[in-house]
Amino acid sequence: MKRFLLGALTMLLLQPAMAQDVSHYQTTADAIVEKSRASDKGWDRLSTLCTLYPHRLSGTSALEEAIDWIVGEMETDGFDRVTTEEVTVPHWERGVERLTVLKEKPEELAVVALGGSVSTPADGVEAELLVVESYEELDRRRAEAAGKIVVFNVPFTTYGETVGYRITGASRAADAGAVAALLRSVTPNSLATPHTGVMAYDEGSDKVPFGAITPEAAMHFHRLQEKGVSVRVRLILETKEFPDAQSRNVVAEIRGTELPEEVIVMGGHIDGWDIGEGAQDDGGGSVMCWEALRVLKSLDLKPKRTIRVVLWTNEE
Repeated sequence: MKRFLLGALTMLLLQPAMAQDVSHYQTTADAIVEKSRASDKGWDRLSTLCTLYPHRLSGTSALEEAIDWIVGEMETDGFDRVTTEEVTVPHWERGVERLTVLKEKPEELAVVALGGSVSTPADGVEAELLVVESYEELDRRRAEAAGKIVVFNVPFTTYGETVGYRITGASRAADAGAVAALLRSVTPNSLATPHTGVMAYDEGSDKVPFGAITPEAAMHFHRLQEKGVSVRVRLILETKEFPDAQSRNVVAEIRGTELPEEVIVMGGHIDGWDIGEGAQDDGGGSVMCWEALRVLKSLDLKPKRTIRVVLWTNEE
């Protein structure tokens, strides 16, 4: 964290002085670096956020309690302004999740519902699997998809490229006549752990349940299909959609002394998924920005421009 914090502070220092000689900032820069390296405050706060306030999904009390704690801590830091902004956020919750391979000795595999997925019937959805590696393959095999559960075994390339299957996969499967869809978790590495994340439904498409399975399971299903083995499963995903809830963005700033209306903004999102602590997504980013502002304040630096940190709710 200290390496990234130093990078953030350096950008803040250089931003007002682009195309200017910045050598006269060296003493200040050295003080910022020394202060940052000497403190574990950021690590301690990230630990508190993730340990005492995990599972910060939008619409939950865990998220609101985390926001209350952050506001209180920021007030003790003595920033010129600490406030919150009301935001309306979705409220979705997961329940029972089960994937059973139906054979002589049924096998239970790990599965998680993707955020926003509709629920299966209480007794689940039972169907054969159709494994595809791309939308193009699904289009070519569209006639085979009717009544089946489509498994997107999409090899990871980059997050930005691969995550599209998580966002729109359910609707593409439904448009082909599938009764549900499963996604190979969007990750380059795996220890047999499924990853959740947000998904969405296209207007005009049926809403079918959508879950994530481990890369290992997706690849295994694909190998079985290539060898002519038909796989039948029962999928249970219990989810609930509630009315939108109220949450808050958190704003803290050091006001500029000469050009306060010119604002440098940095931030991250407070919320995290309900099955983890949200340390990387995005506790670390949020605390890094917060710590950068705290270091500047602790050195009693007086920036010409306002420096503002916004910790967003519900992923911005």
